[in-house]
Amino acid sequence: MLQKKICMLGGFAVGKTSLVRRFVQSIFSETYLTTVGVKIDKKSVALPDKTVDLILWDLAGEDDIGSFRVSYVRGATGLVLVVDGTRAATLAVALTLRERAEAEFGAMPFVLLFNKSDLADRWAISDSEINELRQLGWQIYLTSALSGEHVDDAFRQLASMVTK
Repeated sequence: MLQKKICMLGGFAVGKTSLVRRFVQSIFSETYLTTVGVKIDKKSVALPDKTVDLILWDLAGEDDIGSFRVSYVRGATGLVLVVDGTRAATLAVALTLRERAEAEFGAMPFVLLFNKSDLADRWAISDSEINELRQLGWQIYLTSALSGEHVDDAFRQLASMVTK
């Protein structure tokens, strides 16, 4: 069985754990749990030509970039960058975490998730900002761990990117 380590990166309370729970168990909980260190889950993804086990490393959210343990990323083949669409500052945090990870371990495939799309009335990131990133060729999804919108799509896309 093909196994690929995927790291969830993003600021504090952006929805990394909720996205993993939605993808792996198809559930959402209103109860907020702070991740301490790292939590590891596994989910098999059937692609047209193969099945891959994604080993999802849900890293503790860091708004203080200095305390990010880049060593957790060692061995990863892909990244899920998570941004809270209702808090614009979390975009810079996710992008900085990606830079730190890639400075240490080299470029790797990633998807960028603007999470909490169900909170459209509180959205804080402009379409033009998102479109600028799309023009870089990045795979970007507006996700909701609450409704499940685009969550499977994003993980499937990354699964196909890391198995090419």
